[in-house]
This record gives sequence, structure tokens and C-alpha cells, in this order.
Amino acid sequence: MGFPVSYYCPHCGAVVELERDGYLADKSVTPYPLEGWAYADPTDDFEDAEGVRFVCGEGEREGEGERESDSPLSWTGDVVDADDVERPGLASPCGREFYLSFVKYEGGREVEAVPESDYVVIGGRGPSGPAGPGGPNAGPRGPGGF
Repeated sequence: MGFPVSYYCPHCGAVVELERDGYLADKSVTPYPLEGWAYADPTDDFEDAEGVRFVCGEGEREGEGERESDSPLSWTGDVVDADDVERPGLASPCGREFYLSFVKYEGGREVEAVPESDYVVIGGRGPSGPAGPGGPNAGPRGPGGF
């Protein structure tokens, strides 16, 4: 038997309730997936997953003979303040993905989320030194020969 836990979309602030078991420990709710975490849909069996992938405003089962109470997911219609830097003032629900990550353990220790490394190549394989005059004797001389 589970109980409803509320989360909000970090993009637009739409509030969703997810019926879930109490033994699951939340790590974070982010607008992006954590590196190395596996996510399930909220209408699937997510208790064995490492997190839940939401699409803001979607996922509640409707019609097809199922009652609303058969779904573990319920969008409340409430909206809280969200800090979407890319698109502030986004309409709610926004239809964008966000991720609930559960605490995960390996070898008895909590696994910390490691952001994916971004490597930048600057200029590729260029000259090994600065471009400029061809040495100390090149170029115009100033007063006193310097």
C-alpha cells in the first residue's frame, strides 16, 4: 500500500501526486536525468527502477474502463513558482520532461550523482607556439636598438 507524494515540475511548477511506497527515498527532482540512473514511467512498475521520468501534464490514465484512482499519478492543477532559466513564465503544464531520482546504493554506500563531463577542444592541432615576429632580430627597432 502506498501513499501520495507531491512533486512539482522544475520547468513550470505544475504539481503532480505520485502514489508510491514509503520505503523509496527521494534523492532529487531535476529537469535532466542523472548520469547512470535508470528511469521508469510513472504508470509502470517503478519500485525497482532508480527513478521516475515524468512528462509534465501527461501520464494519468483516462477512459478505457479505468478509474482515475487506478492510476498512481494525478496532476493536481496547482502551480508553484519554478525557476526555469531558459524559459521563465512557461505555461503550465508545459509538456517537458523532468526526473525524480531515488537514493541508490552500491556496496552499502550511497551513490553520488556525477555530472557528465564536457570536454572542449580549442583550435584542434595548431601551432606549438605563438604566431608573431620571427624572433628577437625581426621587426622594427626602437630607440637605442631595442
